[in-house]
Amino acid sequence: MVDIVVNFDTLHQLYRAYMPFIQPAGLFVTTSETHYLGQELSIAYQLPGSTVKHEFLGVVVWINPLGASGGRPAGIGVKIVSDASTHKHHIENLLSRELASSDLTCTM
Repeated sequence: MVDIVVNFDTLHQLYRAYMPFIQPAGLFVTTSETHYLGQELSIAYQLPGSTVKHEFLGVVVWINPLGASGGRPAGIGVKIVSDASTHKHHIENLLSRELASSDLTCTM
């Protein structure tokens, strides 16, 4: 059962959601639902330009509350636990040019 479904329509959305400082990898999910640190979730996501839904099991490691500083959206950062290297590879291949950007993300 999938707890959350995320569609990344653009590379910019994916860049803002990717959390490379979470090892091995993490994604930020915009949500107004209540979650807690350490909560386990099943996430399905679709990358820009793809029709394939990827799924992983993850753990909540970051929370942006409503009204977070810097105008950041409410949501959660989820550490990718299952098959993390494959997900990281797919995401970083798409973001290869953007990873060195200084643009703000949803978390930092």
